[in-house]
Amino acid sequence: MSEIARPKNHPRREPDRTGSQRPSANTIFSILLTILFISIILLSCEQLKEKKLTLKPGILTVLTRNIPTVYYQGPEGETGFEYDLVKNLAQDLGLKLKIKVVNSISEMLAAMAADNADIAAGALTRTRERERRFTFGPDYYTVRQQLVYRKGCDHPKSLAALQRFPLIIPARSSYAERLQELKPQYPYLKWQTTNNLSSDQLLEQVWLRKIPCTIVDSNILALNRRYYPELKAAFSISEEQPLAWIINPKLTKLRHRITLWLNKIKQNGQFEQFEKRYYYFGDENFDYVDTKVFIRRIKSRLPQFQHPFEKYGRRYNLPWTLLAAKAYQESHWDPEATSVTGVRGIMMLTNTTAQHLGVNDRLDPEESIRGGAKYLRQLLDRVPESYPETDRLNVAMAAYNVGMGHIYDARRLARELHLDPNRWSTMEKVLPLLKQKKYYEKLKYGYARGREPVLYVNQTNNYRNILEKKVGLLDRNRAIGSILKIDNTGPAIQ
Repeated sequence: MSEIARPKNHPRREPDRTGSQRPSANTIFSILLTILFISIILLSCEQLKEKKLTLKPGILTVLTRNIPTVYYQGPEGETGFEYDLVKNLAQDLGLKLKIKVVNSISEMLAAMAADNADIAAGALTRTRERERRFTFGPDYYTVRQQLVYRKGCDHPKSLAALQRFPLIIPARSSYAERLQELKPQYPYLKWQTTNNLSSDQLLEQVWLRKIPCTIVDSNILALNRRYYPELKAAFSISEEQPLAWIINPKLTKLRHRITLWLNKIKQNGQFEQFEKRYYYFGDENFDYVDTKVFIRRIKSRLPQFQHPFEKYGRRYNLPWTLLAAKAYQESHWDPEATSVTGVRGIMMLTNTTAQHLGVNDRLDPEESIRGGAKYLRQLLDRVPESYPETDRLNVAMAAYNVGMGHIYDARRLARELHLDPNRWSTMEKVLPLLKQKKYYEKLKYGYARGREPVLYVNQTNNYRNILEKKVGLLDRNRAIGSILKIDNTGPAIQ
């Protein structure tokens, strides 16, 4: 083997026959110091890399979908269950929220794969296939996949019978993954996929009788039954499955921060409030007949009163949809409504309250709406600002129903029970206790039918949510019409 060429006359270095010399203490210290210095630089670079993605510009970029269970533009601005969650997270992290809306699950997954956002929040089910490709945050909700049909229409009673019915589901959805898992057991299962319609729009097609059935998550059905009360679940095709957000894998600390935040809002009742706002209409709270009547009256009665609701909503800085929902809860939008207790009009004002508010004719719809809005504003201004904004509205509505004195009593009782008096979730627990002698006999304002304001607030919020969705969907529904199309990219699977 040839030796490496050396310059001419360069002497060969003889090997050390006496054994290798040990490095000095100074040499060892220098090496360790160099390693430590390099480690610090590498760590700083990694931290800088993470800050560059979110913390340095102070922005949390979130991909989402424009659907009722996730994010949409309501009459008062951006809203939606997952929007409320990511907005709360951004506030907790001290970051500005930047929303990027995509049109489908397929587009959302592709965008996250391309490193286009920090979080994908789109009611995404954590599946084995997705976990192989993406980094998920903590589970925040659980759902079941359900086959949905319209009441009174022919529908499959079991998976075995499903082969006789055309089935359409969103492309690249967790439903397709689940059906693939079931196919060995039910080899005749077949379905089609579409990128043109979301789960909510497919439910609308079922309601319109354009397709016999589809598959959606249970939370999507729960929300949409408010707007399409004839929709029903035939059966579940899965056990409970977790929902979670996809997180940019470069943000190594973000998952931990989300876990801490999620634990906090579940413990302090905020998560429950978000959940109740959007999903309160579970089967135990669902009144099929009442919901159908309300939806009809949005078209038949609301138009003649919508202008004063909007007018006095602006004047008193209140959501007009909240005023309209309150009025429906009070009188079913009947301007001549009268109760046995003497309250009258569309906002059901007492004579004393009407005089205080300068309402001369309680049966005049505009006067009554003005008085009701002014009164709610006065109550809201008396609710401590220590409540979160949505909670303040709920407490003010409860005071509208039961009186502010009982609200003060409930706050005092909450402190005695070592509960947080500045949460509506606490008031929901404490107000019903005002009916029990062992509690109310110690309180300044005494006995109250405390469960009634809780039911009153929850039902008013239900009406408001239905109203906001229906008002927001009127033009969209006309635009969608019968756009049902099946993509060539999603052929029937045999």
